[in-house]
Amino acid sequence: MTLADDLAVVRTSSGAARVARDVVRVHGPEAVTYLQGQLSQDVAAMAVGASAPTFVLQPQGKVDVWMRATRTADDAFVLDTDAGWADSLVARLARFRLRTKVEIDRLDWSMVSVRGPSADAPAGAADHVVVAVTGRRGVPGGWDVLGADPAMPAGVPQVDAEVLEVLRIESLVPRMGAEIDETTIPAETGMVDASVSFTKGCYTGQELVARVDSRGGRAPRRVVHLVWDGAPQHAPGTPLLVDGTEVGRLTSVASDGGGGSVALGLLARSVEVPCTVDLGAGVGARVDAEGTAPAP
Repeated sequence: MTLADDLAVVRTSSGAARVARDVVRVHGPEAVTYLQGQLSQDVAAMAVGASAPTFVLQPQGKVDVWMRATRTADDAFVLDTDAGWADSLVARLARFRLRTKVEIDRLDWSMVSVRGPSADAPAGAADHVVVAVTGRRGVPGGWDVLGADPAMPAGVPQVDAEVLEVLRIESLVPRMGAEIDETTIPAETGMVDASVSFTKGCYTGQELVARVDSRGGRAPRRVVHLVWDGAPQHAPGTPLLVDGTEVGRLTSVASDGGGGSVALGLLARSVEVPCTVDLGAGVGARVDAEGTAPAP
């Protein structure tokens, strides 16, 4: 099937795709106490089986890794993040572990993602973790299964993983290595409301998050959604120009399946949206929203 066909499947029924995903398990008698002091989310308040997005930050408050935390037992959590970031996550968590009674293990797991309105999530089991994904910005929800070799769900058509990238972009969900790197502060991602608890105790990097929030959460740049007519010939890193002045850059680009392009970019806060930015080669992109959508 074409990308347009696959997108139609997930918007009207449901489709499944196998996705590369890095997974780390943190467990032990002091796992809750340890992660409560390292993650921005209130993991101590999470029920077993619950999931939530969270940051692990540098002491100065910039992002080391943005991920999802799932509590799998009273003293165990599974952390999953974008492919290629497990080593950074393990190294960051191990650096602050000291004599804490907690184990940090990288799991050789992958993920099956189902998106669309008509598929029911399977029950959880000892060898896999099921996470519900909430729809946002008109994009259908669904669920993810993380495990050593998760099976594709019976009766659900398989779609190309490119479909999930289009949905991610349409939902304004940032990705590690694209919209987020070691220079990013949480407020630039649009995911602070979903990923940060402002009522829990102290955690590493909290000071910058609290300071920016006290000033209204306005960061120098933010994630925005862009669309334009024509194929996605502009690569990530392409400057965004307004009146000949660079005001940001593209970070993720994909075909919309219908002859146009969808993208995310980092745009200076001083530029009001909606607006049109110049990508060069005679292409103007429409910026239609800021990155304030809820996280998966």
